[in-house]
Amino acid sequence: MQTIFITGGTGYIGSRLISALLQTGNFHIKALVRKGSEHKLPKGVEIITGDALNAASYSAKAQLADVFIHLIGVHHPSPAKKDAFVTIDLASVEQAASVVQRNHLPHVIYLSVSQYPSRVMKDYRSVRAKGEALLQATGAQCSFIRPWYVLGPGHWWPILLTPLYALARLLPITREQSRQQGLVTIKQMTGTLHYAITHPPENGVRIYNVPDIKAF
Repeated sequence: MQTIFITGGTGYIGSRLISALLQTGNFHIKALVRKGSEHKLPKGVEIITGDALNAASYSAKAQLADVFIHLIGVHHPSPAKKDAFVTIDLASVEQAASVVQRNHLPHVIYLSVSQYPSRVMKDYRSVRAKGEALLQATGAQCSFIRPWYVLGPGHWWPILLTPLYALARLLPITREQSRQQGLVTIKQMTGTLHYAITHPPENGVRIYNVPDIKAF
């Protein structure tokens, strides 16, 4: 039975991932939550109370984890949240990297974002790229999941953009961007994360871009 340590386990993706993992019965799940939010985790999860922005508050509890999954991030990211990308997204992954390195954890999975070059969400992509670099520097095997926008409950409005995506796929100049910054579903994300957990990179890093996520 693998031990999975998750940050961001009460969030949009994390809560659904935990539910999916519990159904298999093959994992011992430890989930980091802030004090007062313990009730948001389902039965069967080992609750770790701490602060994702303070490695010392949870580092000891991450010892011997087979997989460390970092899902912390600003809710509903937008260009207006540029400062929060630094104070929350980047700050939390800095702390996570120190935990992974200090405990010599073998495999880390990081929720990043599509790194396909574009002018859209440049600050967000930059912070996530820095997060990837920090985790690679720990020496752990790294799996980076790079969605663009995840469709699911409360997050369906981008479906209205489907005709624009279809048009973009017809034009050579925008075809690849439409592939790399396409829409994925929450089910595809949990499927990708589950696969990443059970298939660590054999050597170094494995990246799951949007077309890879869609395959799940």
